[in-house]
Amino acid sequence: MTTVHMRQTSGALPSVLGVGLARGVIELKQFAREKEAVIFTFTFPALLLVLLGSIFSDAYGNTGVTASQVFAASMIAYGIMNTTFVTMGTGIATDREDGTLKRLHGAPVSATSYFVGKIVLITVVTVAEIVLMLAVGMLVFDMPLPSTGERWLTFAWLLVLSVVSCTLLGIAVSAMVKSVRSAGAVTTVPVVVLSFLSGVFMQPINELPDWMLKVSSAFPVKWIGQGFRSVFLPDSMTRWEAAAAWEPGMTALVIGAWCVIGLMLCLLTFRWTNRRDG
Repeated sequence: MTTVHMRQTSGALPSVLGVGLARGVIELKQFAREKEAVIFTFTFPALLLVLLGSIFSDAYGNTGVTASQVFAASMIAYGIMNTTFVTMGTGIATDREDGTLKRLHGAPVSATSYFVGKIVLITVVTVAEIVLMLAVGMLVFDMPLPSTGERWLTFAWLLVLSVVSCTLLGIAVSAMVKSVRSAGAVTTVPVVVLSFLSGVFMQPINELPDWMLKVSSAFPVKWIGQGFRSVFLPDSMTRWEAAAAWEPGMTALVIGAWCVIGLMLCLLTFRWTNRRDG
């Protein structure tokens, strides 16, 4: 009985999670080898922050808060979008076009294991990106860290919802990418446009045109940026928000809704091969 049990154990198939984690290690190694992608992913949001923060540095009334610090808080939203939505959208499109997805599907590797691997990559890259953005905000623009446990809790749930929603939307948008050459435009343009509409690149928020405020309020970028401002900025800064309040409940509701929408879109659109490949 012992011999039979040992044979059965040694011949057991790896778990979905085990395969996914192994894929995650491979994803990280592949990402690290692409030096251009690594440099662009990590340095571009931080570079934009330095540029915008250096150009717009006036203080907001008598609040003691500078425009540079507001940008430092808001730009975390852009950093998350860059490491989740853009990375996931282009990565899956690349895997689909070069046949990686087709080979994995025939291995067989379940879709769950494949996405666990991608999530490992996204998690590591996003955490590293946020650490870099916070370091720039603190060292260059004197942005203070949250001073209460409540704000750190807000930071935690906001980060989780932001990463989940943007990752799922990145998976969904990958189905719209017809070739790797168009992947950058399909994924980057919406992020940049929504960042402008949502006030991530422009301050103060309440001076944006009404139509911009209405359009941006329907998408998660506006709420992610506002959420992180509520974490790092004092409550006196709410007067420059569109609703003159941080609206944590509405922030959680909208981003949570986009998590559900993103999941539904993934289930409807994900495919292992390009349509022309059958």
